[in-house]
Amino acid sequence: MATRVLRPTDAAWLYIEKRDKPVHVASLATFSLPPDAPPGYLADLVAEWRARPRFAPPFNLRLRPGLLSTVLPAWQELKAEDIDLDYHFRHSALPKPGGERELGVLVSRLHSNPLDRSRPLWECHVIEGLENNRFAVYTKVHHSQIDGMGGMRLLSRFLSPDPAARDLPPPWEVGLSSGKKRADDEEGADQGSLIERMIGLGKEQFRTGLEAAKALGKLALEARKGEADGPAFPYGAPQTILNGKIRGKRRFATQYYELSRIKTLAKAAGVTVNDVFLGLCATALRRYLAEMEELPEKPLTASVPISVRPADDASVGNAISTIFVNLHTDIADPLARLKAIGASSAPAKDKLQSMTRGAIDNYTLVLMTPYMVQLMLGLGTMTRPMNNLVISNVPGPSQVLYFNGAKLEQIYPVSLLFDGQALNITVLSYAGQFNLGFTGDRDSLPHMQRIAVYTGDALAELERALGL
Repeated sequence: MATRVLRPTDAAWLYIEKRDKPVHVASLATFSLPPDAPPGYLADLVAEWRARPRFAPPFNLRLRPGLLSTVLPAWQELKAEDIDLDYHFRHSALPKPGGERELGVLVSRLHSNPLDRSRPLWECHVIEGLENNRFAVYTKVHHSQIDGMGGMRLLSRFLSPDPAARDLPPPWEVGLSSGKKRADDEEGADQGSLIERMIGLGKEQFRTGLEAAKALGKLALEARKGEADGPAFPYGAPQTILNGKIRGKRRFATQYYELSRIKTLAKAAGVTVNDVFLGLCATALRRYLAEMEELPEKPLTASVPISVRPADDASVGNAISTIFVNLHTDIADPLARLKAIGASSAPAKDKLQSMTRGAIDNYTLVLMTPYMVQLMLGLGTMTRPMNNLVISNVPGPSQVLYFNGAKLEQIYPVSLLFDGQALNITVLSYAGQFNLGFTGDRDSLPHMQRIAVYTGDALAELERALGL
């Protein structure tokens, strides 16, 4: 059975996982039934998917069993007969009235449960009973196998822009590429070529390591200067209720806005769409923390993942780095706060994008390793917070998509949490929509749904300030 050793950046997600701190990511997609759908449309869909036990990576990959896998994890590619589709693919129904609240409660519960490491690390749930003639599909995959951009590529592979298209495959049948064969695969590697590759890899690692060290040094110097409009630096965030020890239960909420509103606002303010997103989150968090009497004097810091995946790369695994952004929650005026965010986020992203891919990998590894070690040892809350929360922007399909005539109405990201980071806010753009997913620790953040609602108030407030 062929095995493939995980890259360090992918294996790290396995090392830090605990039973009450699962490390999977998910998507929640809502569909409207086709206008001509028969009464048994969903039952037929479920039966059709169950009749297609053909699997592509990562849906056919299982962690190599045994003690060695805890130290050096590797994927084993399973045959279809070794995968229990009835376990991975499930059919659920919402209680009446089948509104967003009932859907949120179910997704919160599903997302709280860890994946079984003795099986391929994924689940897919078809959820019926959603009001207004809709149904939902919740799919979760371990973060060691997929990132946000990988998830979007998977989405585009099993959906179609053609509403008349039929006989479309389930997601596990199309999957993602397992990647080009590497010299460190345990089967088929020539010893001589492996040695040559390791020497070349060592030289490349040295070169890119110097480049990454230089970038980290510049970032540290800027942090020491303490410039208000400069990039934030890890472990410079204030301690808040967002940064305690988390438990196993999750809470999930959603909001969506027309992307045109966000773009119009960004143009009027002279900032980017992502700056507007960060500004909405900052304003909502400032209001929420103030109501809880927990707003710190020092501004919040967000970790913002940045995709470094090439356009033609659809392989299993992660290709992300991160920047740290000052949310300027110490500024009372929302428009001034937005412009300050724009001024501080641009330099951080520019520095990252000026590096080569190898240097970015080393930069990310050096930057994140101390925090990952903390999480592995259960010490994630023993130091000053690395950041207060993660805020991520994943670009999705620009056109409307369908599955066997069912229109994809909205799609929301459902993310992961760590000790010291009890909230994740991720936006996914789709067909002119700006879809926000809020994933929080249920015990740390009471009334977390307020943060989602407050982003709408923040958007309206900025529009008024700019006369829109």
